[in-house]
Amino acid sequence: MISSVFTLMALLSSCHTQDLIPNGNVSNNRLTENRLMQLPFQTSTEIIEESVSALTKAPRKTDQIADTLYTFPFLVNKSLLNYADILVSEYNTHVNDEDVTLSISELITKYGYPVERHAVRTEDGYNLQMFRIPNNGSVVFLMHGLGGCADDFILAGPQSGLAYLLSKEGYDVWMGNARGNKHSRSHQYLSPSDPNFWDFSWHEIGYYDLPAMIDYALGISKSETLKYIGYSQGSTVFFVMAAEKVQYNDKISIMVALSPIAYMTRVKSPLARLLSPGTPLMYEVSKSLGIYEFPMKSEWTGPLKLLMCGVGPLADILCSNVLFLAVGFDLEQLNMTNLPVILSHVPAGASVKQLVHYGQGVVSGEFRQFDLGAQGNLKRYGSLTPPKYDLDRVRVPVSLFYSNDDWMAHPDDVDQLYKELHNAVDIHRVPYEHFNHIDFIFAKEFKRLIHKRLRKLLSLF
Repeated sequence: MISSVFTLMALLSSCHTQDLIPNGNVSNNRLTENRLMQLPFQTSTEIIEESVSALTKAPRKTDQIADTLYTFPFLVNKSLLNYADILVSEYNTHVNDEDVTLSISELITKYGYPVERHAVRTEDGYNLQMFRIPNNGSVVFLMHGLGGCADDFILAGPQSGLAYLLSKEGYDVWMGNARGNKHSRSHQYLSPSDPNFWDFSWHEIGYYDLPAMIDYALGISKSETLKYIGYSQGSTVFFVMAAEKVQYNDKISIMVALSPIAYMTRVKSPLARLLSPGTPLMYEVSKSLGIYEFPMKSEWTGPLKLLMCGVGPLADILCSNVLFLAVGFDLEQLNMTNLPVILSHVPAGASVKQLVHYGQGVVSGEFRQFDLGAQGNLKRYGSLTPPKYDLDRVRVPVSLFYSNDDWMAHPDDVDQLYKELHNAVDIHRVPYEHFNHIDFIFAKEFKRLIHKRLRKLLSLF
């Protein structure tokens, strides 16, 4: 029965797209939303956004907070509970699948693809691991999001995993890993137990990690340029690199941003909105407690999980992972039978400072370097505020893929980014109303909703 409901709702959804267009006023091109029908289990991001806004406004009256908490919606709501037994059964049927225990290399090999593991050291001493599915075609470099790793691009399986799809088309596929994730927890001198190891945000990933990995991939592949696909933070770090190290613009033939994140003024994620006003305090407290790596699977998410998800086996499955609490989920596109595999690999690790840097952007409304406070900024940057990233220096042709229901990359923030990228050649709204942040890599209909257009873009550059 549930599959019939999903099919009916999918047919009722509007499916429009924008053509390749030159840079301009995107807001005028945005298509009106069809809100006549909503999935019965779909959480209203608008309600969440309003609730979190009330929580973060000052002064915070007691009655306002009480009202907000009362109306704070569940990710796993009462309508969804009607299907709980079916969804839990789908999940449990595959919880002991072999793929849950296999590493990225073992998974790639299992599904008939060659795989290579490569190591590169950054200028500041971090040892990074990359994975390659070798081929004779053009080089494509894939970069994961916050808390992710190279595994993200193969976890959807051989039918939908981006790395597999690109390899089938003949591309030489390279998958990067940022410092601090499970594949890159090594340094020339520092240990992960040393606080100095974690003294980085996504600025350092863009400034040091990406250049090192790109140079290495080009050298091994004997190519002068590559095509770059960045998901979420994978787009953020690209813009850092292209703005700060302009010579790398000449090494990229096209950059495709899946859920691009630079500006975050209108971010909908309740977790991001709740934490962002307190990021300076959170950062100082975490340092005083000796917490430098973000505890992606810790017990601190318990209260938020209870607030947003309630209790029960379905809530335990879907909300035990901080990823879903941060970005939400879309049951229409979430493959419950494959979820055990995804949860066994994700999240993969990040520094607290990465989250703090994003939180600063939510508060400031700017895309700029890490804010060290007035004195720290004067010492580091020579100004009271950190410098903005100069997007005028990004010369690579850029394509932006966004969606209306993305909790992290709001359409209006994507608009702002698009208008500042003078070499943006394409912007595309995913033609599915409830497409969310993690759907950009794990959606069941990834081939139709993302890859169909992506492959055409890559072929043009």
